[in-house]
Amino acid sequence: MMIRRTERSGIGEARWPFFLTLLLAVVVVAVPPIFGHAASLFTFYNALQSTACLGLIALGLGLTMIVGEFDLSVASTYALGGMLAVKFGGGSPIVGLLIGVGACVIFGLVQGFIVARWGINSMAITLGGSLVALGITGTLGDNKSQSYENYDVGVLLNNPIVGLFSLRSLTAIAMFALVFLLMNLTKLGRGMRATGGGRRASRTAGVRVDAIITGSFGASAGLAALGGVLQSFGTATATSNPGLFPLIFAVTACLLGGVGLTGGRGGAWGIACGSLTLALLSEFFSTLAAAQYVSSLVTGSMLILVTVGASPLIIRTWRESRARRTTAVPVPSAI
Repeated sequence: MMIRRTERSGIGEARWPFFLTLLLAVVVVAVPPIFGHAASLFTFYNALQSTACLGLIALGLGLTMIVGEFDLSVASTYALGGMLAVKFGGGSPIVGLLIGVGACVIFGLVQGFIVARWGINSMAITLGGSLVALGITGTLGDNKSQSYENYDVGVLLNNPIVGLFSLRSLTAIAMFALVFLLMNLTKLGRGMRATGGGRRASRTAGVRVDAIITGSFGASAGLAALGGVLQSFGTATATSNPGLFPLIFAVTACLLGGVGLTGGRGGAWGIACGSLTLALLSEFFSTLAAAQYVSSLVTGSMLILVTVGASPLIIRTWRESRARRTTAVPVPSAI
């Protein structure tokens, strides 16, 4: 029995998300002056700041999608991690960070173990987990936003570095780079894609499917919590209920980044490109002072086009058509 081919990964698989990001960066610079506005270095700084927090949620969700699952609880662990960090990190932000991320990693591992051990649908489990995490967050925060008194931490995280980066965005970049290296220089990436591509075949081939699924959910919750910690420390406020926007952003970023809905496809590079694309799109409409519904219409339309274009049927049809054109032998004309 053979495992479905899923080894195409890394930068090669995410060329079109990268080109989409590059195209949008050009649009952000070139289009606003036509309407009397102008982008600046601060525009890109803000885009990276957004990617630093919401992009980590997308990265966590993407890992579960690659193994053929779906973590609906990322928005709640994002809020829970930030709330724990604010509550227990008053004296030391490092302690708050460790508690916030550590508790959510354990929470994610429990969810992943249930999904892997008993084969329960991950969307059902993580929907329940989302409500539990949100309830814990609301209990800790008394259903209100909680302020963080150590403002120096926020200043440190947000202080511009060469005008474009910050400690917050560099932390997120480091996490994306770490996941990219782990998935492309170790057996972990092949095992994750094989698990998403065909679970029974993967077990036959010796892949530790249950451990990979469990670990993916632990990493998903931990990355989302880290995004929440960075956001809470950076704004000196932890929110009890972030709403659906973080989840919508994460799903959209993953799909724009080339992560397959059926599993077995995607990587950190593509997810980073998808996240930055969304952040740049938001900054673009902010620069133009456009209404919120315009941003929603454009983002939704882009997502539909990308999803349809990346569907397995469309890709297979295009490849078969190209193969027929390549292998076609011209018939010599009669003299």
